[in-house]
Parts: sequence; C-alpha cells; structure tokens
Amino acid sequence: MTPAATLAQDRARALALTPVDSSALARLDAFVALLTDWQRRINLIANSTLSEIWTRHIADSLQLLRLAPDAKIWVDLGSGGGFPAIPIACALAGTPGAMVHLVESNGKKAAFLREAVRVTGASAVVHAERIENFGDSFTGRADAVTARALAPLPLLCEQAAPLIARGAIGLFLKGQDVEAELTEAAKYWSVQAELKPSLTSRDGCVVVVRTLTRKS
Repeated sequence: MTPAATLAQDRARALALTPVDSSALARLDAFVALLTDWQRRINLIANSTLSEIWTRHIADSLQLLRLAPDAKIWVDLGSGGGFPAIPIACALAGTPGAMVHLVESNGKKAAFLREAVRVTGASAVVHAERIENFGDSFTGRADAVTARALAPLPLLCEQAAPLIARGAIGLFLKGQDVEAELTEAAKYWSVQAELKPSLTSRDGCVVVVRTLTRKS
C-alpha cells in the first residue's frame, strides 16, 4: 500500500470513530497538511506516527468532545504539536461562544500553533507562556481543561487545580500507568475521577476529573 493510501485508510478509520461535519473536516485536513510540512523542520509529533496521524492524534483528541458535550471554553495545557486543542477547536469553530486556549511555552511550537489557528480558522488563541504563569493570569471561566502527554497526574492536578476549582472538568489522556499515577496523586489530592476507555488505544484512557481538593 502506498503512503497516500495508508493515510487515506487511517483518515477513514478515524472519522468512523469520531465523525465531524464537512466544515470541521476541511479544517482538520488543512491542519494535517500544515503539521506535515512543519514536521520537516521541528519535531511536533513522533515521526513513526505520521502514517497514523488521524487515529493516533486527530481522533484521539476529538474523543474528548463526547465527554464534555456542552463545554464551549476549553484550556489545553502544554499544547505542543496542537493535540488535543487544535482538533477540538476545528470541531467547535461553528459553535457560538466556543474558544480554545492553547498554553505552550516553547517559542517554535507556539509559532506553529498560531499558524495552525490562522490556516484552519479554528476558534482558538495561543498563550505563549509557562503553565504556572497562565494559571495566575487567566481569570476567565473554563468549561474543560485538557492535557495530553504532558506530565504525571500529580503534577497535572497542580497545574489544573485553579481551573477545576472554578468549575472546569479535567480531561487528561493517559496510558497504561494511569492507576499508579492516580495512587500517587491521591497522596496529595482528594480527587473525584472516572476512567473512560480510549477510543483509539487499547492501553489508553481518559481521566475525567470533576472535583479536586488539595489535602492538608
């Protein structure tokens, strides 16, 4: 199978898992093309996953929408190559009042994310700053806070706590070590969390955090 055919097959599989409308799909196609071009210059995702970008990255991101169907204001911590923030923003671009805030301190990656927002017309804004600084400067409300391949759960709790305290739901994409991370986090936090199986990985899950309180 040619690389183009492999990619087309992966795209079809991803869209079967996480369907989107035609306008969102056009934005996602533009995003994939842009990321593939920039990937030649900076490392945005693992090169080994390029042929499966639609299932490994796009659908993996879009699955979060079903866990917070009414969320309009999203904050993505450590956005990196744009996941899950850009796919979510592409899907929500036609939703009145929707906005995704991407927090990324790496200058080159932040530049890529700004270009991704421009090219796709996604409902998003890039904050080129450290997560700990963003927590102090962002005073608006958020309906959902996300992170993917960013940090162990105890640190994510620390980073997301200000937003969850103000009503956001935490949606954290995790792998097979999630139980150990939850055990470690429970030493420092009282966490009301639920594990949802990943649509795209047999070993993966989404940690859904509804309440979070630091232990004294």
